[in-house]
Amino acid sequence: MEYLKFCFVFSCWIKFASSVYSTDAPKSPAPIPKEKLLVLTVATEETDGFRRFMQSANYFNYTVKVLGMGEAWKGGDVGRSIGGGQKVKLLKKAMEDLADQEDLVVLSVDSYDLIFAGGPEEILRKFQQANHKVLFAAEGLIWPDKRLADKYPSVRSGKRYLNSGGIIGYAPYINRIVSQWNLHDNDDDQLFYTKIYLDPLQRETFNMTLDHKCQIFQNLNGAVDEVLLKFGTGRVRVRNTAYDSLPVVVHGNGNTKMYLNYLGNYVPNAWNYEHGCSHCDDDVVDLSQLKEYPNVLVGVFIEQPTPFLPEFFQRLLTLDYPKDKLKVFVHNNEVYHEKHIQRFWEENRNVFGSFKVVGPEENLSQGEARNMGMDLCRKDATCDYYFSIDSDVMLTNRQTVKLLIEQNRKIIGPLVTRHSKLWSNFWGALSLDGYYARSEDYVDIVQRKRVGVWNIPYMAHVYLVKGSVLRNELKERNYFVLEKLDPDMALCRNAREMTSHREKDSPSPESFHMLRPPKGVFMYITNRHDFGRLISTANYNISHYNNDLWQIFENPVDWKEKYIHPNYTRIFTENFLEQPCPDVFWFPVFSEKACDEIVEEMEHYGSWSGGKHEDKRIAGGYETVPTDDIHMKQIGFDKEWLHFIREFISPVTLKVFSGYYTKGYALMNFVVKYTPERQAYLRPHHDSSTFTINIALNNKDSDFQGGGCRFHRYNCSIESPRKGWSFMHPGRLTHLHEGLPTTNGTRYIAVSFIDP
Repeated sequence: MEYLKFCFVFSCWIKFASSVYSTDAPKSPAPIPKEKLLVLTVATEETDGFRRFMQSANYFNYTVKVLGMGEAWKGGDVGRSIGGGQKVKLLKKAMEDLADQEDLVVLSVDSYDLIFAGGPEEILRKFQQANHKVLFAAEGLIWPDKRLADKYPSVRSGKRYLNSGGIIGYAPYINRIVSQWNLHDNDDDQLFYTKIYLDPLQRETFNMTLDHKCQIFQNLNGAVDEVLLKFGTGRVRVRNTAYDSLPVVVHGNGNTKMYLNYLGNYVPNAWNYEHGCSHCDDDVVDLSQLKEYPNVLVGVFIEQPTPFLPEFFQRLLTLDYPKDKLKVFVHNNEVYHEKHIQRFWEENRNVFGSFKVVGPEENLSQGEARNMGMDLCRKDATCDYYFSIDSDVMLTNRQTVKLLIEQNRKIIGPLVTRHSKLWSNFWGALSLDGYYARSEDYVDIVQRKRVGVWNIPYMAHVYLVKGSVLRNELKERNYFVLEKLDPDMALCRNAREMTSHREKDSPSPESFHMLRPPKGVFMYITNRHDFGRLISTANYNISHYNNDLWQIFENPVDWKEKYIHPNYTRIFTENFLEQPCPDVFWFPVFSEKACDEIVEEMEHYGSWSGGKHEDKRIAGGYETVPTDDIHMKQIGFDKEWLHFIREFISPVTLKVFSGYYTKGYALMNFVVKYTPERQAYLRPHHDSSTFTINIALNNKDSDFQGGGCRFHRYNCSIESPRKGWSFMHPGRLTHLHEGLPTTNGTRYIAVSFIDP
């Protein structure tokens, strides 16, 4: 008996082993050929989002069929409320011709807010692994009927709720699902699919499931925090950190379209660390191949007192672009700047195609003025581009307009930043309330560690818009006014979220709700070149005669460009200085403009001391060797002057007096005025300083005759001072010196007794 039991058990084990190890056991199904995948999408217009979708599809060689192109959209405002039924109707019609193709896999996706991150082979492999006939995208938020939440099958892990933006399945099954559609175009497509899925019988009949762990479909709504970019040696992928998956289809549903734009700057192959920007040279305009340059309207906006405005206009004048192709519109909101504009216009009235100024007397708001500028281009059929620039933008790249046109984007701005700061003219992301938020890549873009052309949610200060866009997508004429937003924020929000009525001459009340899906215009910033900088308008005091002199702290780069001698840096690179007397060094430091403005400032102040010994301005009230002068403190320029000494004199000191490190401090800083009528010369004396600087502020022969300086110990005289050049010499013991007589005219010098 025991023997029989043993035989039975042994025979069972043999059968089991045979079934496990038999070569006749079921094998994994053969991979579905990529030719058997058809992508169906609905798009009634070629928006920027649609073109991006097609670009990603073409990159992976998907076969795409577009439904509804050119038709009027009647599917409701799907970006803000229920709707989208028109998509199901179009899909239903398309599936009628595909219903008999049992081995065809249909992928139905949205297009305006969706990109591919992987190819057909990957999506088909993952579909097979799911082992269902139909797979819907999943998300963590339920829409549009929250009351249906309890009817959803529970899941241990993953997204629970259906999203209709992504469906993949065999053609006969998809056909049988959509053939049930008998609703209106503006009924909700997601609710339609949801009700079918929640029916247990239909769910089983159609063998449906959801892509719970985002293996294929990644909906961003409610999931932004779990989605990151994955940089590898190949293309960039989107990674879901919650399920450690690499989704193939990325959908910016709900209010996540800006985040999709950010992802789309990299995925699938837009930018990576190895190759940089892959699409920057796609569809560019070659200006050299055009018969003539496009016409550009330049809109200049001066909305507050702005430093260095004459320099701003000079940079506009030196743009490398045919001036007869440039028309200029200026809105000036500051009476203070009328003199600058008038001077520029008088000198260049015949340079541009036209020059129109709207001044402060018009009392326009910023929004109204900017709308007016755009309108001038919108109404002019010959206006090919509108270039808007604020007065706080210093364009250092003369090719800026050409470079922006060549990129061939609807709206594009050049990156400009505040010197040595992360402040720029764009935002990489927005907070929930629509204001600034820092994107992951913001700092790298600002510092040009990542170089390319970037789709961004907000820009300001300077940008180029195609004239055709102003006459079509942006044809409404009040884009700079929206709620309580500032004009730039209003423009960007209107461009991003633009939705318009059906194309009817006068929509009827019953068709008012028939809106297109949002067809926002993409805005780009380019940092492919160094374009320039933003200057600070904060703390700009216009109570002085030459106000830019005081900008050495707020705008040091512009201050240096305007006021420091063009040959100053050659002191250090080419030893560009002279030693006319022992230990007396002569070098360029101030520009002509600096000299002129310092003299003007002192004469405007006007209270020259008269060269008297009694002087209440100094300690003790008595000056042994008086000059006819005005102190820097008297005009409120002392802090700025000391900073000038530290920044531009101290480096020269270290070069010529090797080993001496100056504190860069001086109690006596003043401008001296020599005239034959008041004070023509200065008797021999030592200065109360470790070393002294003496800067010539005007020209010998043309402004005065005579003058100069004689050093007694060495019997050495310097009688030909150069405007903008400084003497530097020791102040005590060795360099007894005198001021030689000025015989005619007026001589001005700026003097500092440094390290007293």
